[in-house]
Amino acid sequence: MKKLPLLLCLSLLSGCSWMKFWEGDDAESKVAPAKLTSFDEEIRIQRLWARSAGSGQDPLFSGLVPAIADGRVYAAGSKGTVVAVSAATGEVLWRRELDETRLSGGVGHGGGMVLVGDLEGRLHALDADTGRLLWERFLGSEIISAPAANDRVVAVQTVDDTLLGLNAGDGSQLWQYDAETPNLTLRGTSSPLVTSTMAITGFANGKIVALNAGTGSLLWESRVAVPKGRTELERMVDIDGSPLLAEDVVYVTSYQGRAAAMSRGTGRELWLQEISSHQQPGYGLDQVYITETDDTLTALRANSGQVLWSNDQLTYRKLTAPVYVNGYVAVADADGYLHVLSPVDGRLVGRTKVDGSGVSSAMVTDGESLYVLDNDGDIKAYSLKAR
Repeated sequence: MKKLPLLLCLSLLSGCSWMKFWEGDDAESKVAPAKLTSFDEEIRIQRLWARSAGSGQDPLFSGLVPAIADGRVYAAGSKGTVVAVSAATGEVLWRRELDETRLSGGVGHGGGMVLVGDLEGRLHALDADTGRLLWERFLGSEIISAPAANDRVVAVQTVDDTLLGLNAGDGSQLWQYDAETPNLTLRGTSSPLVTSTMAITGFANGKIVALNAGTGSLLWESRVAVPKGRTELERMVDIDGSPLLAEDVVYVTSYQGRAAAMSRGTGRELWLQEISSHQQPGYGLDQVYITETDDTLTALRANSGQVLWSNDQLTYRKLTAPVYVNGYVAVADADGYLHVLSPVDGRLVGRTKVDGSGVSSAMVTDGESLYVLDNDGDIKAYSLKAR
């Protein structure tokens, strides 16, 4: 499969459009990161604890994101460290070193397992309670997004737009789904969403599919984005952000395409909204929150797709995907700042510095606290409270 030249991939993932990338120095000045301005802080952001989760990752390849489940935060570093930390106290419950491994995709959780993938195409399954290695499976292609699992099946997507279903007990292959891949794509893949019966994921061709989790048979597919333009670059419509499931509705975004909502059971389209993003949307207060390609933050009404507000004060700061936590919307940026916005109108209400190394991984929440993995490999917990 053809891939985008490396430098262009990185530019696209950092939020610059391909046109501006090619237009030279004058264009670069137009997309300089927005300068931070002062505002009246309405909330108190308190750091609860911080722990090392390994070596961190290259911020240009942010395929390692933390996961939270059963009162634990799971995180990984690119040099093979995987840790489980108490979400409440920050106590390290276990630490596993996967030797001679360059981790690039994870952390997945499900079926009592923690799942991480590497650049060689190996999937590693660890016991979620102890960190013991349960099994490994060589898949033949890079894994740069988090796998997902239920009690029976592990679903993992590789960089060549192949979705594999593996036996959760031993990693043996159950089924395989191959998507038609465009000539040029962003360097990224969607992480599958796995329920008790379905595996749902998006592909670089702008389609989202739902498969029977046990057999891999196609249940439904929906086209989120339609390629437009005369060049391959203009026609890229990758779905790299993971699908989000909320109240039996699947929400998804696409690059140079649209945001969409569809019925989980049938894939029936509920609404479409012209918007470009390569990240997973957030959800809260019956609203969908999206970090657009230029790092504008936008809120849509969940039942109609109507735009409720947009905030362009953080453009080109290389924002993470938005997270709804304890009544607020949070994003972090490449300079290591955590920004908090009101879900009512998108105004900034809080800010703090996480780390000078920056933040490129998506953040996670248990609904009350926010967990942030910085590029140096430290996982930190924060609380957000009104002043």
